[in-house]
Amino acid sequence: MNHSDEIISILQEEIEQYDSRTRRAETGTVLEIGDGIATVYGLDRAVYGELVEFETGVRGIVLNLERDSVGVVLLGSENGLHEGSSVKRTGRAADVPVGDAMIGRTVNALGDPIDGLGPIACTETRPIEHEASGVVSREPVNQPMQTGILAIDAMVPIGRGQRELIIGDRQTGKTSIAIDTILNQKGQDMICIYVAIGQKASTVAKLRGTLEKAGALDYSIIVSATAADSAPQQYIAPYAGAAIGEYFMSKGKDVLIVYDDLSKHAVAYRTLSLLLRRSPGREAYPGDVFYLHSRLLERACRLTKEYGGGSMTAIPIIETLAGDVSAYIPTNVISITDGQIYLENDLFFSGQRPAVNVGLSVSRVGGSAQTKAIKKTSGTLRIDLARFRELEVFTQFSSDLDEETRQALDHGKRLMEILKQPLYHPMPVWKQAVILYVATNGLLSDVPLDRANKFVKDFADTLQSENSALVEEIQSTGTLPGTAGEQIRKALESYKEQVSASWQA
Repeated sequence: MNHSDEIISILQEEIEQYDSRTRRAETGTVLEIGDGIATVYGLDRAVYGELVEFETGVRGIVLNLERDSVGVVLLGSENGLHEGSSVKRTGRAADVPVGDAMIGRTVNALGDPIDGLGPIACTETRPIEHEASGVVSREPVNQPMQTGILAIDAMVPIGRGQRELIIGDRQTGKTSIAIDTILNQKGQDMICIYVAIGQKASTVAKLRGTLEKAGALDYSIIVSATAADSAPQQYIAPYAGAAIGEYFMSKGKDVLIVYDDLSKHAVAYRTLSLLLRRSPGREAYPGDVFYLHSRLLERACRLTKEYGGGSMTAIPIIETLAGDVSAYIPTNVISITDGQIYLENDLFFSGQRPAVNVGLSVSRVGGSAQTKAIKKTSGTLRIDLARFRELEVFTQFSSDLDEETRQALDHGKRLMEILKQPLYHPMPVWKQAVILYVATNGLLSDVPLDRANKFVKDFADTLQSENSALVEEIQSTGTLPGTAGEQIRKALESYKEQVSASWQA
């Protein structure tokens, strides 16, 4: 075959294999760029929330649609980009990889691994922004989601599919409650997702170490957008976390997702909005800042069996300034969620930890999602504590008290004492039920106040070793059997006889 024949055969082959379908790639040009925001001309068909790609490979999300240009927030470095750089549409919404391979990993807001353990083998992706499940696909919230924290499980119980806000000043133990809750899910068939927004990288690393040490990484995922990351990454992080959670929820699993914290998320969005030249409103936040959090938290729910049967429980965290719960962002999130756990400075510094203010904390699902054993034993707890708080205020300057008032104060002090719980020590249901039974029935009145906490917890451990059948029954059924009260009282009397000698010493 001579040279010309060879050329002809190659041309024939090319013509036969020619794909006549037209491909349109819409590209635009950067008009100006700075502070992680690019104004792009030429992307006429771009859609809000669409992913675009710059010539350097950096991705961005379309957040502003104007008459002649679009505003794009960069999800990476703007190095190498300048006026005139090209941008192309991807035609897809911003998404995040999802799958079982995510479990045990730490990822950034785009789902890329940042823990140094190699790539994550995920074949599926989900859009980070997704419409919340409708009324038809939802089921009532009536299954408990135990936090392992006595004060919360007894008085502000959380159900699977609920949205319970943790609110309080900085350094009052908000994250600690979330971590204890994650640790308590061991063996509960629950996937936990912790979204860190605007925190120090060292704090996130320390948290990962805590989870790893407790064996909680086997069912946990950390999505991290630290203070060193750009505002766009901090803005999309909770939505990415919700998308990962929805994947597991659609597979019929129960998910717990912690957003720590949404105050910093709102600040990141305010930064973006002001850079995109949107009008500032109250406290310089844009007008749609309520929608920012409502569309995120509405995604938490419990699905019916036809729609997967899973659930996603959301625990958003909000930081207040000087206890001001009536500020803009706190009131927004309080009105979106199904209750709040309010942590108080004064309680925290007086040694009452967790520093849960029983008066301001509430669960709007409450008893319908509470374990029967705890519901039965904690019946009068909230009322007794409310009475104690009221009497404490009125009697702090009075020394002449009648016997009934003195008893109510004494009972209240013991209740406050047994609600103290050390960090990273969540309690199983049986232990909570036994402690609550002993405390609410006034069986600690002869125990010295400073020994009440240790006494009741040591007694519960003794009961476990001496009457394991009762303990196992309470734990497995979640109810207090008919003879349980009698058995606990008998065991308590004999235990008191053993240890009471040391009280007099």
